[in-house]
Amino acid sequence: MTLRVTNTLTGEREAFEPRDPDSVLLYYCGLTTSDPAHLGHARGWVHVDVMHRWLDHLGYDVRHVENFTDVNEKIIARVGEDGESEADVARTYVQQVIRDMRSLNLLRADVYPRVTEHVPQIIDLVETLLDRGYAYEVNGSVYFDVTAFEEYGKLSNQQVDELDAQGEHTGEKRNPADFALWKAGGVDPDDIAEHQHEAADPPEEACETAQTWDSPWGEGRPGWHIECSAMSTTHLDDTIDIHVGGQDLVFPHHENEIAQSEAATGQQFARYWLHVGLLETSEEKMSSSLGNFSTVAEFVGEHGSNVARTFLLSTAYHSKATYSAETVAEAEERWDRLKTGHRRAVEAADSVDAHTTVEDDALRETVAAVREAFRTAMNDDFNTREATTALLNLAGAVNRHVDDHDEYDYVGLRRAIEAFEALGEGVLGLSFGGDSEGDVRIAQELADLLLSVREQEREAGNYERADELRDELEALGATVEDTDDGPAVRFD
Repeated sequence: MTLRVTNTLTGEREAFEPRDPDSVLLYYCGLTTSDPAHLGHARGWVHVDVMHRWLDHLGYDVRHVENFTDVNEKIIARVGEDGESEADVARTYVQQVIRDMRSLNLLRADVYPRVTEHVPQIIDLVETLLDRGYAYEVNGSVYFDVTAFEEYGKLSNQQVDELDAQGEHTGEKRNPADFALWKAGGVDPDDIAEHQHEAADPPEEACETAQTWDSPWGEGRPGWHIECSAMSTTHLDDTIDIHVGGQDLVFPHHENEIAQSEAATGQQFARYWLHVGLLETSEEKMSSSLGNFSTVAEFVGEHGSNVARTFLLSTAYHSKATYSAETVAEAEERWDRLKTGHRRAVEAADSVDAHTTVEDDALRETVAAVREAFRTAMNDDFNTREATTALLNLAGAVNRHVDDHDEYDYVGLRRAIEAFEALGEGVLGLSFGGDSEGDVRIAQELADLLLSVREQEREAGNYERADELRDELEALGATVEDTDDGPAVRFD
């Protein structure tokens, strides 16, 4: 069965055919590094990770790029709380995102470009758009003229004359729907006021730390949308195979990416647009701005990466998902069944009761059927829920075999183990060898206990002993951090 994907650009489920039959160029819109990453962000990461893994499994050479947006008004709104400047805050959250990604057992992308590293490429792209008549300059800012690009609106199925205003400085734009490619000057305090946290510096002071660059139009900052076009074309090509992002980015971000990229190159920007559904809680999307989120660090710390991945893959990527006690409990139960099935297969295969002369046709046939069902599910638009269901059927077959036999089919069990590990670990990114949620909780509880003893020693004036306890925690891979709520321990 050929891989088929749901292409937002056409609204159809289509056979996937990359430009190069041997390789795939994959771009994912990364985070604006202004807040701790939450499970909604992780949902996108994990689904893109599985896409990457499945394309690898199919034999493609995958080049995977995911960006960090480290220039943004929301970042400036955290100055004084998480850093002394826009650059400091961005650096703090980039590091946290990297740590969260590693905790979820994600494959590394080929590169993680940052906006601040690509300002020259952004300026070159803006100049190209000006030269080709798709953009215009006003008072040091440069805007894209949406009326000059005939296909504007083709991703989101909208008409230019029906669009509302995009962004700031509406009065100086030819059309309210035009969008900024380059923004003159620094950042107006009014632009960050709505994002401000109580612990942050006043808007006027925070905006003094905004990063700006010289350009042919004067000092300024890049617009939001131009960033991804510059980074994807720099690290991939003028045309990429798959562009992935959240459904909330279809308009205006992805629509604008298409317009400016195709206007500049004359080439199709992305062949397949795949959009990850939102993660909702109480019928609202999980969002940093709404404050209704569970951070990646909190969830993994409590449940472990395997439950996190099982939960995030429990719904097809393009569908909305629900975060609740019930859906998390379901993920815990599904992971426990998978883990137990794998463990029992390994224990039985490695026991003296496993024989090469014993054959269980039901077990062997189930292994073959599971592989086929898994392949069918993944080729059906990366249907991770059905793929997981196939592995749960494998766990059931292993349990039946072990429970019903005194002597075991070694070959059948070996094939089952290989299926668990090739599909569950290799494709779904689970880890049968460790990182159980119990281990994570125990390690955290022990670390918290040591930290409590350390604080008692400090209060008693035993600073040398307190320092020894801190060193012992760090030797175990833990880092002691001072937070607004007191000392805390994290694991890298």
